[in-house]
This record gives sequence, structure tokens and C-alpha cells, in this order.
Amino acid sequence: MPSSLPSSSSSPSSPSPSSSKPSSKPSSKPSSKPSSEPAHAPATGYRDLLRNREFTGLYAGFTLTVAASTLSGFALGTLVDQQTRSPFLTAVSMYGATFATVLGALTLMSVADGNRPRRTVVALQSASLIGVCAQAVPGLPLVVRFALLLMLGFFQSLGTGTRLGLLAEIVPNSAYAPARSLMNITSGGTAILGYALGAVLLSYLSPYGVFLVAAALTALGLVVVAATVRERSVRLTRRPGLRQTWTTNAELFSHPGRRALLLNLWVPNGLIVGCEALFISYDPRHAGTLLAAGSAGMLLGDLAVGRLLTAGQRRRHAFALRLLLAVPFLMFAFHPPLPVVAAAVFLASAGFAATLPLQEQLLDLTPDPVRGQVQGVESAGRMTWQGLGAALAGGLAQYLAPGAAIAVVAAVSVAVTVLTRPYVVRAGGR
Repeated sequence: MPSSLPSSSSSPSSPSPSSSKPSSKPSSKPSSKPSSEPAHAPATGYRDLLRNREFTGLYAGFTLTVAASTLSGFALGTLVDQQTRSPFLTAVSMYGATFATVLGALTLMSVADGNRPRRTVVALQSASLIGVCAQAVPGLPLVVRFALLLMLGFFQSLGTGTRLGLLAEIVPNSAYAPARSLMNITSGGTAILGYALGAVLLSYLSPYGVFLVAAALTALGLVVVAATVRERSVRLTRRPGLRQTWTTNAELFSHPGRRALLLNLWVPNGLIVGCEALFISYDPRHAGTLLAAGSAGMLLGDLAVGRLLTAGQRRRHAFALRLLLAVPFLMFAFHPPLPVVAAAVFLASAGFAATLPLQEQLLDLTPDPVRGQVQGVESAGRMTWQGLGAALAGGLAQYLAPGAAIAVVAAVSVAVTVLTRPYVVRAGGR
């Protein structure tokens, strides 16, 4: 599923800054700050994590944002399908915002590590609120709605990077994977409820009314973050901007280990989201059921991998999880009955948990001063590939049956996972 994100024991305050002067440029050397939990360390509890007031506020704001995004995307996909009956446009409308995340990654992502990150999150959330409210206006041409999607994607990518930078400061490194796991679990659970609620709301409201509900949830998330998260210190010595973003990104992609990890975080994930973007075209009556099954599978996978496994166990199972993510989708070529399809989607979506060990390894290879930007680039690239996957799958469905297009895209995901495994192993993963 899309993931904004955009995902232990907690500390009441942020970890102490390094005694050395932070550099504005990342280095390939590991941070002096303790890295991820040792491979032998037992998994820690979510309740301890939720005792941290700032994390709880960040987490609640994230949950409300996911709920709003789910409702908004479902409403727009339904509206576009009703107006155009085009699988391509419907798929792009559901995940089109992700195309703009690459603009954030290439231009202003350095704001994630810059001055006053709390204020930045609040400002970006306010901009998103305006965009969702605008979608609720009846009679807007589709070109305007897609332009609003791009704007929302740009602001969301910057907001995700800033949130993840705050998360890395609010919780200690040993709690980072459980924190991301909890966010991913919540994202899956919220999406299940969001799709179910969206289907119910669309029985009584027009898509425009659902947009207004999404706007209310966005506003509530804005208030929660503003009331609970405190401002952090500036982590960069140079002013954030286009030049700073490009400098950090160039250093990020110059490291072969980080390149391999980013490729595997982006491409297989994005292609499978493209498969999910065809659910409405594949079976309009039961698309909500399939989307909810995918969200439930993602929830279970993140719960099991993030909560029950140690860091070493997560890395050992990462390759199998990446295969699990795609293989069950191959059966869509044979049009099995709905219960079999829903079970396959549920099982496959547990494989989204493969992002957790890859994200941990990426964090280990990232210096402290630019963690927000690097995590923002990772999230933006993943979301961009979700948009590319949706466009690719939708384009194929213009010429192939939706089930056949889903199977072809899933096969490409399997091929990418298998062919790139040696590079991930060299980077310290599996």
C-alpha cells in the first residue's frame, strides 16, 4: 500500500547532539551516534514508545493524515472512474500525487534538516489542507484536479522528510525500527478503516462530501502536531535550499550501498502499488474489499516483522519478504474467485514489511546532520515509484485485461528483486 510515508523504549527528549560540529554534507562514514539495535537485542514494546508525548503527537498526526489521504484518494479515484471509465486515469488519480514527490526530493528536501522543523511541518500541513478543500469544489475540470494532486504530492514529500527527521530525534536509534513499524501498522489499519468508511460514505455522500471529511481529518492532524511536538534545534550549519539539497543528494547517490538499498526500497514496492491501482478496473464492485485486504496484510506484516523479530532476524528475512510482496499477484492472470484473490492480496501485502530492514540499514549508513533529508528522499522516491507503478500498470491495462496487466507488473517486480539481491547483500542487507 502507499505509504507516506509515508513508518521500544522511548526517550523523553531527543538524543544528545554529537559533540563534533555537524557538517552540511553527508559522508560515507557511519555516524558516531549509536546505530540500530544489536542483532541479539530483543524487540521492545510499543507501549513504552507511546509514553513519549512528542512521539504520540507525531504518531497521531500521521494517523489522521493517512486517514485523510485514504479517503481523498478513494473519492478522487471513484470520481475519475465515473467520469472517464479509463483504467489509466483512474490509477493515476489514486496515486498521482506521488509523481510530485520527486520534485520535493530534487529541490527543497533539505528543509527536512533545516530551521524550525516543527514550524515547517505545520506550514506544509496547512498547505495540504488547502489542497484537499479545493478538491471538494464541484465542477472542477480534471486537469485542475490533477494539478492539485501534484501540489499535494510536493508538500507531502517535504512534510514526510521533516516528520522522519523529527522522529529520528524524538526516539533513540534503538527505537527507530519499532517506531516506523508502529507507523506502518497504523497506516495499514487506518487504510482498512478508510477504504471501508469511504465505501460507506460514498453510499450516502457524493465524492465532494468525502473530500470535506478528508479536509476535517487533515485539519485535526494539524492541530494535534502543533499542540504536542516541540521545536527542535537546527541541525545544519548552512541554509537549506536548492543547492544544499543537490549537494546532499549527490553524496547520497555516490555511495553504492545506499544506491542498492534505495533501489530495493523504491522499485519492487512501487510496482506492486501499481498492481493495487488496478483493483477498481479489475473488479469495481469489490475493489474496496481488495484494498482493505491489502491494508490488513501490510498491518500484519509490519506487526510481525517490527515487533517480534530482532534487527538481525529482520535482515535475514528481507529477501523472502520482497519475493512474497510480488509472487501472489501472479495469479491475477488466471482470474480466480474473489476469496482466493483477497487471500493472495492479503498474503502479498505482508511483504511490504521488507522496507523495515532496508530502512534500518539505510539509517546506519546516514550521518546524523542529514538524516531528515535522506529519509525524505527515500520516502519521496518510494512514493514516486508508486506513481510510476500506477502509470505503468494503468498503461498496460489499456491494452491488456487488468488481471493480465497486474500479473505482468508483478513479474517485473520479482525480476528486479532477484537481480539486485547481490548488491543489497554487499550493502549489509539480505
